[in-house]
Order: sequence, then C-alpha cells, then structure tokens
Amino acid sequence: MKYRTIFLSDIHLGTRGCQAGLLLDFLSCHDADVFYLVGDIFDGWSLRRGWHWPQSHNDVMQAFLAKAHDGAKIIYIPGNHDEVMRAYLGTHFGGIEVMQTANFTALNDRKYLVTHGDQFDSVVVYAKWLAHVGDRAYVAILRLNTWLNKARWMWGGQYWSLSKWLKNQVKHAVSFISHYEDALTDEARRGHYNGVICGHIHHANIRHIGDVEYVNTGDWVESCTAIVERDDGELHLIDWASSKRLREMARKANGKRKNKKRTVSVDPDMRESA
Repeated sequence: MKYRTIFLSDIHLGTRGCQAGLLLDFLSCHDADVFYLVGDIFDGWSLRRGWHWPQSHNDVMQAFLAKAHDGAKIIYIPGNHDEVMRAYLGTHFGGIEVMQTANFTALNDRKYLVTHGDQFDSVVVYAKWLAHVGDRAYVAILRLNTWLNKARWMWGGQYWSLSKWLKNQVKHAVSFISHYEDALTDEARRGHYNGVICGHIHHANIRHIGDVEYVNTGDWVESCTAIVERDDGELHLIDWASSKRLREMARKANGKRKNKKRTVSVDPDMRESA
C-alpha cells in the first residue's frame, strides 16, 4: 500500500519489548511520500541502563534510511526517551530532518499539530524521577506479559496485553489518558488547528473532542499501530498486530478446509478399491 503520509511513534528501539520484526513487516508492505516519526523512536533511558541492540533494530533504522534515499521525506520529532535528539533540531541525518514539532496539512485541508506529547505529561515535566520509576515498572510488566503469552500460546490462546488491561482497570490510568487527550486538544485549539497528532502514552486512538480531532499513533511495543492518510485526506488507524493475527487465523482455517476437502475426495476411492 502506498500512502501520502504515514505517522509512527514509540518504537522504543533498544528495548527488549520493541516489536522490530512486526515493524519491518509493516514497512515492507506500506510506503509513503512522507513519514512522521513522532518520538521515542529509540529508547535512551533503557540503553543507559544496559545495551540491547539486536540486528533487527539496526534493520529498522536502515529501512528508514533506505526510504529517505529513495525520495521519501522523513520528519523526526523527538520524545522524552530519545530527548538527546532535541540537541540536533533543524539538522538532517541521511535525509531525516529533526524538528521540535511540525505542522501537517491533510489533502482535505485540515491542519494538524504534530508533537510527541510528553510536554503535556505532568509526571515527565515535574517529576522526571517518577517517570523513570514508572518506566522500570512498565518494563517489568512487559516481561511478565511475555511469559503469560508464552503460556497462552501453548494452550492455543491469542496474544493478550497485561499492561493494556491494567490501564483499563485502574481508574487513575484511565483518568490520566483522558486528561492527556484534553490537554493536547486544548493546545491544538489555541493554535487554531483542526486536530493534533501525538504519541507518548501508548494508547492508539482517533476521536473528536469537541471541534478538534485527537489522533494518537499508539506504539510498537504492544499494540503495533500506525496512522495513515488516505487519498481523501482522512486519517486511518492501522492495527498491524491484529491484522497479522487475523491473516494467520484465516490462513490456518483455509489450510484446514483444504485438508478436509482432500480427505473427502480420497475416501470414496479408498472404499471403491477395497
């Protein structure tokens, strides 16, 4: 699929939770004239605690550089985990331009503010030490989630996100997401934008809050989601992990049906020869 624009964020290269394989699969199936990398593309916090950079993470960076080399425009808006890149605002790396925020105008003339969003997270702004503690807790939950899903897979179950379930169960987390969305849309409204495109909270969503469209790209740690601009200028959320699971289920179902047909066609012959 070729789109005019694709938005990705919160890839967290350099962490064990990064779904680099799924992202490479997505990039091989989707292309665009412009890519917006909306923060936390690599995870400097995690890399400072211990180096983890497998070949697949390097392949992701090479994939973006290859797209830039082929003519795609790539805009990199750093987040809090890759905040070191904010020292290089206005510079280019292999065709990738680093910007604090960006203005995006869709084909339907709707104007959007593009920002990672961490500046609207009071914990990150006013209690960074607490954000680091929360990050460690999140990593621990992801590790536990990996073991739980291995057990579910052995018993034929589908992937299940523990951290997403916890977010939905804990009132404070739900309240935080709501306040975050309101803060972003208020900022867009003050800037006379029609919408805002952000990341940061790993909660993919497209919805209207009043007269402003709130768009969150999600992440590539759990949900594996992206935002794409269609030919009519409308923004669409792609859940690549769910799409891949559905394709695999359909493929297995088709395989079972084919095997069943073979069995039915062979049995009469076997009876006849007997």
